[in-house]
Amino acid sequence: MLFTPIMSKKRIYLYSGLILIALMTWVFSQPSKEQTDFSEKVKIALRDVGNKLLLTNKDTTSLILPVKEISRSKYELSFQSQLTFEPTALVSIVVESFKKAALPTDYRVEVIQCADGEVGYSYQITDSEESTIIPCAGRLLPKNCYTIQVRFTEIKASFYKVSTFIYIFLLMVLILMEVFFFKKKQVVKTIENHENYASLGSFQFYPTQNKLVKQATEISLSKKECELLQIFIANPNQIVTRDELTKKVWEDNGVIVGRSLDTYISKLRKILKDDKTIKLTNIHGVGYKLEIEV
Repeated sequence: MLFTPIMSKKRIYLYSGLILIALMTWVFSQPSKEQTDFSEKVKIALRDVGNKLLLTNKDTTSLILPVKEISRSKYELSFQSQLTFEPTALVSIVVESFKKAALPTDYRVEVIQCADGEVGYSYQITDSEESTIIPCAGRLLPKNCYTIQVRFTEIKASFYKVSTFIYIFLLMVLILMEVFFFKKKQVVKTIENHENYASLGSFQFYPTQNKLVKQATEISLSKKECELLQIFIANPNQIVTRDELTKKVWEDNGVIVGRSLDTYISKLRKILKDDKTIKLTNIHGVGYKLEIEV
């Protein structure tokens, strides 16, 4: 009967875990308010960059195409028409626009040629001058179709850090719940396998398995020894008459006993003698008493 509730609990834990994982997946797949605000600021700043680049080409009519968010830290600016520019001018324009928008100062810029997808020009800006790389200053890029991709290299240090921590924490909670459940299940199974036992001093008595267990040692009992011990354990520190013992263990089963009772009592005494808190005493002319020190 214990198997059904265990299976029910297993299903509850399993379904709860799946729901939690699904919920976490949905939550972390949704952009946070901070991420949305950041993305909007980047797009505005890049449109400003695009406008200034077109103005350096004396182009006031061409369109700046919608800025694309390629990933959470990478964005792409593209144009309707071809253009040309000098790398130093691009660097200055991007720095100025990003500073106005209060964007991070660590990023990498790549100018991609539309025709073949090759990088026509690239540079890197960081807080450290030693890590900032701006090559080919003063060399004019030929007029062509270009897209400009910007990747922010230190984004994870801000809003992703908290989200990642929460995600890992929830996963750890789920794992701990599963471990706790399976350990508990193992304990329940162990109790089921060994069934209920009665404590008798330093012994554990398993009546349905006809055995006593002391620490790691198992002591097998005969059926009669087990039946007698059950009666004594049910009546601790009380006199049980010979007539009651013989009736319950032998005569109720259609067997007439002679000296067998004394023989089995002697065997039980030998088994229990290692525990000084237990004593099976003979009450002369009346019966026996299992004395247990409390």
